[in-house]
Amino acid sequence: MSETLIDILGWIGSIEVIVAYGLNSYQRLRSDSLMFYALNFTGGIFLVVYTIYKEAYANTFINVVWVIIAIPAIIKTLRNLKS
Repeated sequence: MSETLIDILGWIGSIEVIVAYGLNSYQRLRSDSLMFYALNFTGGIFLVVYTIYKEAYANTFINVVWVIIAIPAIIKTLRNLKS
């Protein structure tokens, strides 16, 4: 991957996580909504890619945990939508 693409992914990931947090903080997006989880999941994935590329492993760790937390929440939400 090119460094420009990695930088773009890092910025998109950062923006997604901040948007999810901000919208939730101002009660514009529920913390149990699929959109909230999706923003955190994809933002976390993009930040994992970015931080691995930049060899910022402490940040990689926190973003991997962020993604691991989002996965079961997304699965639970999707199951609830089907009910």
